[in-house]
Amino acid sequence: MTPAPAADALVITCEHGGREVPAGYAALFTGHEALLETHRGWDPGALELAQQMAGALGAPLFSATTTRLLIDLNRSIGHRQLYSQATRGLPAVARREIVAQHYRPHRDAVESEIARLIAGGRRVIHVASHSFTPELNSVVRQADVAWLYDPRRADEGAFAWRWLSATQKRRPGLKLRRNYPYQGKGDGLTSLLRKRHAPGEYVGLELEVNQRFCLAGGDAWAALRSDITGALAEVLTPPSRH
Repeated sequence: MTPAPAADALVITCEHGGREVPAGYAALFTGHEALLETHRGWDPGALELAQQMAGALGAPLFSATTTRLLIDLNRSIGHRQLYSQATRGLPAVARREIVAQHYRPHRDAVESEIARLIAGGRRVIHVASHSFTPELNSVVRQADVAWLYDPRRADEGAFAWRWLSATQKRRPGLKLRRNYPYQGKGDGLTSLLRKRHAPGEYVGLELEVNQRFCLAGGDAWAALRSDITGALAEVLTPPSRH
């Protein structure tokens, strides 16, 4: 009798979970305090949702709460947005120290866990939790929740569609989009992992939630987190065999 294939392994990450400034770098942000509170400093709500998904589904969570204005954990080394205006002018040795202390620990932990699971015969479903500002450059974003993926990888598109559809059934009034307001194939942690792992081994999705929900808080935000998490649980559960 052929053994059943190993179940998918879920891994949750949150690269922009906070706006903390490490004490040794506080002086760099003099004059940038207000910027830290904006979407350029962090992704409000993303960590709270990541924690709920990981807790409900028993998945490992890798998160960071240092502001992305120190270094952006969702950008590759060498990317023009890796550093912000507060840090890109630092000497190379100082920037390398930031990479060693605040970038590599998170990236290495995620990369190692995913490689370990794949080596053990599991297909990894990686969900990176993010949020987006409701309005950018005077343009109102036309989405409540969105799923970003690489359209060249069929498994990613299929998983995103199933998750979107399951969410839509729970919340018919939501504006749900794919590859909006960003393209899923752009630079990021998921794009790096796609280069390392085959489509049948790795499915990487960035979940993007409109920050208007978490900023308003209350029952509506709690209900949205619950529905997104419940929909993910539904699509992760293999159909029963009779």
